[in-house]
Amino acid sequence: MSAQPYLSIVVPAYNEAGRIRASLERMDAYLSDRPYTSDILVVDDGSTDATAEIVESLQCQRVRLLRYDANRGKGHAVRYGMLRAKGEYVLFSDADLATPIEEVEHIFAALSAGADIAIGSRDVAGSRLERRQSPIRELGGKLFNRLVQALAVPGIQDTQCGFKLFTQEAAHTVFGICRIDNFSFDVEALYVARRLGFRIAEVPVRWRHQEGSKVRLWRDGPRMLRTLIQIRTACYPTDRAAVKPSAVA
Repeated sequence: MSAQPYLSIVVPAYNEAGRIRASLERMDAYLSDRPYTSDILVVDDGSTDATAEIVESLQCQRVRLLRYDANRGKGHAVRYGMLRAKGEYVLFSDADLATPIEEVEHIFAALSAGADIAIGSRDVAGSRLERRQSPIRELGGKLFNRLVQALAVPGIQDTQCGFKLFTQEAAHTVFGICRIDNFSFDVEALYVARRLGFRIAEVPVRWRHQEGSKVRLWRDGPRMLRTLIQIRTACYPTDRAAVKPSAVA
């Protein structure tokens, strides 16, 4: 593998022992057939189960484990990995592979067409929901998106799909500014990216609901609303030229 892989994949993981092996083996098998170099950075977000041990036991040079002791939140885990990724392009993917790894080729096309960031979407024409969430979770997601569009990133139909591809410049610049550790980190990243003038493309993808989501509407809903207000009222930079891309979480 070259010093700089073509694609780095960041996988945040908190207590994912039940599925992390299968997900990483599927990613590795797919990437082994690609014509480009790649690596996978698994960020263990203070897991209390065997997640880290399972990752370390894999016989795969492509996979590298990053870890810290305390559980800091998904946003922190993603930011930690994105800032350490060395790939020319950096993909953030959920550990459950609700969006199959094969969909990366579709969102790569958006970057080839001129975008700096391509985000998988379940809510634009052409998307395929192979297994839907429960009605109450879908309703909660739609209500949250209405608030997101009103307060932060109008025009983006699905900010929360865990499958987003960045150029390295966009990844390091945007996540060097971001600070949100909870599940609203996606909104902050897209809000910051827009303010800095990065071009964002929303791309339809296949998606299949997986059990085991860490989001709890009764607990995380109010927190995410407060975070939206925090994002909207924060002072983020608007001049990309004045922002030095960061390499430290």
